[in-house]
Amino acid sequence: MPKLSRRDFLRTAAAAGAASALPLPFAAHAADDAILVGGLHDLSGPIDFAGIPMNQIMQLAVEEINASGGVLGREVKAVVYDPQSNMSMYSQYATQMALKDKVAVVQGGITSASRETIRPIFHRFKTLYFYNTLYEGGVCDRNEVSLGTTPAQTVEKLVPYVMNLWGKKVYTVAADYNYGQITAAWVKRFVEENGGEVVETEFFPLDVTQFGSTISKIQAAAPDILMSVLVGTGHLGFYRQWAAAGMKDKIPMASTTFGAAGAEPIIMTPEEANGIVTCYGYYPTIDSTANKDWLALVKDRYPEDTPILSELSECTWEGMMIWADAVNEAGTLDREPVLEVIESGKTYDMPAGKVSIDPKTHHAIRDVYIADLQDRVFEIKEKFEQVQPADTQGVCNLEETPDANVHHEISL
Repeated sequence: MPKLSRRDFLRTAAAAGAASALPLPFAAHAADDAILVGGLHDLSGPIDFAGIPMNQIMQLAVEEINASGGVLGREVKAVVYDPQSNMSMYSQYATQMALKDKVAVVQGGITSASRETIRPIFHRFKTLYFYNTLYEGGVCDRNEVSLGTTPAQTVEKLVPYVMNLWGKKVYTVAADYNYGQITAAWVKRFVEENGGEVVETEFFPLDVTQFGSTISKIQAAAPDILMSVLVGTGHLGFYRQWAAAGMKDKIPMASTTFGAAGAEPIIMTPEEANGIVTCYGYYPTIDSTANKDWLALVKDRYPEDTPILSELSECTWEGMMIWADAVNEAGTLDREPVLEVIESGKTYDMPAGKVSIDPKTHHAIRDVYIADLQDRVFEIKEKFEQVQPADTQGVCNLEETPDANVHHEISL
């Protein structure tokens, strides 16, 4: 069989995902007693570069769970739909998963918009939901487990680190939707708490691709640090135009999003991307036995086109494994006993490090890392152990309000 290029592979994977979104999903052919789990990721559309690896890792997790005896002694089967970054399709497929497929759990959603489209549906129908993407914080919903990092876990560490390296004057460019707006506000707070100043914050819709006038404004402002909170393929143009303008070696850059889904360092040249500093809950370069074993497992399963691994895909693995462990310990698929296990304070050894679920917020308490990108490799510079999701803890206490169903836009 000829070796597929990455582009061919992504196209093939997206087509397979779209096919699975037909009214009869492939899991309909599973054994009658199989436990169905839902995967709802963008396998085509503008952020398929994030959704395809998340789906691949979910499928791998299903295989590994089955190889270890399944869940409650039964086979696990994945029901996968491709919402194509379309919120109406997200809504349609979420409802179908809950009411027709009757999946035991859903791993899915990428953007905050997609999460807030499907989260209330799963809450209403009591379908357990894992959200595995870093985001702006604030979700308070006992039916959801949020494994991705929040600004209090990463931005709070990133800002003082780069200020100590480069200076106190910061210019922020951010995506113009809730993640970008709220995260930019956190950047401002952490900069000011560390004795610095944000001289300007500019917001850009996700479809903006030309940044010449902004680059001129940044040159004129002459900040010590450029902080990027940009999102998506359209905004990749900023990094390339920044390098082409000769600015990369003049004003250093940190980012809350660059490489978060893993794709940017592959798409861009080292000359365009070297030196960007980030902080996430997972990097493939984590030096641990658990991570090295997991990388080998992923490579063995996908030898031709290995998934681009990032916090998003690794947290998808965590979501599946935590769910399977909780169901087996509870001895039932019933949501309440499973949630009680998840809330019990168990610590899980994952490729990213130690992970536990905060019972008050259902967010992960986890290790986070600061890394410097060099020649397409994230070189880890610092590790912070067991960082709390303090931002969400400030607005959510599910022990006191277990029926909460809200996304707090945290006031800063």
